[in-house]
Amino acid sequence: MAPIASPEPAPKVSPKVFEEKAMIETPPPTEEDEGIIKAVVAGTIPSYSLETKLGDCKRAASIRREALQRVTGKSLEGLPLEGFDYESILGQCCEMPVGYITIPVGIAGPLMLNGREFLVPMATTEGCLVASTNRGCKAINLSGGASSVLLKDGMTRAPVVRFNSAKRAAELKFFMEDPENYETISMVFNKSSRFGRLQTVKCAVAGKNLYMRFTCSTGDAMGMNMVSKGVQNVLDFLQDDFPDMDVIGISGNYCSDKKPAAVNWIEGRGKSVVCEAVIKGDIVTKVLKTNVAALVELNMLKNLTGSAIAGALGGFNAHASNIVSAVYCLNLRRPRLGFLKHPRPSTFSSTTTEPGF
Repeated sequence: MAPIASPEPAPKVSPKVFEEKAMIETPPPTEEDEGIIKAVVAGTIPSYSLETKLGDCKRAASIRREALQRVTGKSLEGLPLEGFDYESILGQCCEMPVGYITIPVGIAGPLMLNGREFLVPMATTEGCLVASTNRGCKAINLSGGASSVLLKDGMTRAPVVRFNSAKRAAELKFFMEDPENYETISMVFNKSSRFGRLQTVKCAVAGKNLYMRFTCSTGDAMGMNMVSKGVQNVLDFLQDDFPDMDVIGISGNYCSDKKPAAVNWIEGRGKSVVCEAVIKGDIVTKVLKTNVAALVELNMLKNLTGSAIAGALGGFNAHASNIVSAVYCLNLRRPRLGFLKHPRPSTFSSTTTEPGF
């Protein structure tokens, strides 16, 4: 019998990058900072005012972090503090920061879309997400690529206003949806932005309440603030002819923002796109490791029937939201990385890429 070889020692695994960052020690607070920390803990200095008071966003985050640890009795040792530009988020995207998190970024592709190849950067901690997306890109490419068409492009905001009677609510609905009034309303809406342009206004009456769903183009921006300012312009303008109108909220959830809603699925919100790709049978076998019949059956029983049983709201699919989230998670930061146009089929390294769409 052949001798059994002694087991080799397990290879040493290098620590993860975000764990290394978390191990960077924050220097102890100075005497001056110690006094501010105690004041924050005591409530004599509001935590939200530290950036303004100190004029140093990094120092403000450090002081707030230490005060939080003392108030809660919990350590934030595992949450990195050093190595982030806190000035870049002031008044932009996060208030009262105490640290940040790091997310690995993978690259999928190239993806052939509308005759152009793109590399798709994805920020995620979900295992196999980038790999499965990459496999899908490969299957699409080998089958000739995908095509897409932009059907609609308009962001929405829907304020809710209240009257003393349903009749008055209906009168404003008729006024807003009258084509003869569109030009005036559009001019009022558009005056606060170079890019925001009113497209449509659709209204819904619920008793004495009126919900007005404004849709407008927003250029390259998501444009929520742009739309809200335009809506406020119109609400101020309407007070002259409808002084009995009581504005309950700039958003009445008929938009509908950040929530799954049938109105978004039917009317669209943001960009509405249709994409098409025909995957060849041999590619299904070689790349996706299955066959066309099995794939069609799975799609019918899972994505269609299963989603219907679950009461899914539109978009009957396997997990498209995970892929979209990974792409958007990366692209929320400025400067926007976006999709990268593939420089040539053979490589995407040591070549300057340029932003795609």
